[in-house]
Amino acid sequence: MTETILIIGACGQIGTELTMKLREIHGIDSVIASDINTRNLDLVNSGPFEIIDAKNFNAVKDCCKHNNVKTVYLMAALLSATGEKYPMEAWDLNMNSLFHVLNLAKEKVIDKIFWPSSIAVFGPTTPKVNVPQHTIMEPTTVYGITKQVGERWCEYYHEKYGVDVRSLRYPGIISHKAMPGGGTTDYAVEIYHEAINNETYTCFLSQDTYLPMMFMDDAIKATISIMEEKSNNITIRSSYNIGAMSFSPKEIANTIKEHLPNFKISYSPDFRQAIADSWPKSINDEKARADWGWQPDFDLGKTTQVMLTELKKNS
Repeated sequence: MTETILIIGACGQIGTELTMKLREIHGIDSVIASDINTRNLDLVNSGPFEIIDAKNFNAVKDCCKHNNVKTVYLMAALLSATGEKYPMEAWDLNMNSLFHVLNLAKEKVIDKIFWPSSIAVFGPTTPKVNVPQHTIMEPTTVYGITKQVGERWCEYYHEKYGVDVRSLRYPGIISHKAMPGGGTTDYAVEIYHEAINNETYTCFLSQDTYLPMMFMDDAIKATISIMEEKSNNITIRSSYNIGAMSFSPKEIANTIKEHLPNFKISYSPDFRQAIADSWPKSINDEKARADWGWQPDFDLGKTTQVMLTELKKNS
């Protein structure tokens, strides 16, 4: 029986594009997409799809056993802004889904796991600039707490049980294909949509709020490349820092104005400002570059050009 790949939370912002890329590489029938509902019909109809609640251990285990799944990408999560509204739901989903796949690997049902962490693991006491791989982590959001705890469990399962789990601390992700799912960095996607549709945008962060960001193509590239790397080259089993660019709402607006001179932006910070202020401005990812050759392809200028070009096609 052919070995397959399972993406849990495939209908999300990253999961959607990750599924498509993995199918392009491995073949449609070798990649099973799953989510708790069928809201993303383009993805659902693109290949094998199963409705799975990531919190249901038996459902995940049955899918893996019946389909000879050996690699799992666990992309299901409640993100930062949504997690602050529903803290217990965020804890339940983010933690229990991770335990399920870690235990399946411990039981030798599956061989390899990808689990995403986030810059949300950092907090107000973390250095703000060029944050090193190993540093102070005192997150102040439920999402950040679940990711920090998750990192510790990933490393524990690797050290105690030999589980091959790999992880990246994603920065904010920018994509023209899928809308964001309730994160503090969502403005960097919304702003392009509003620029195309209305030529104006009210930002929920202040103009000089710098945050680490990454274009989706780079996020997918990093995710797949770490999973394809030889196991003995992966020296970090908690989660790797990865970076690409850092910018403020004012700077992204200025790059948009180069293409759309009439674009206007205003600022009305809300509760997400405090979350953003607790996060670093830039990331040191030299460990990822040294261990498995991480190198981003997109800067802010290139990202803006691609985002506006692609969104214009669909407007």
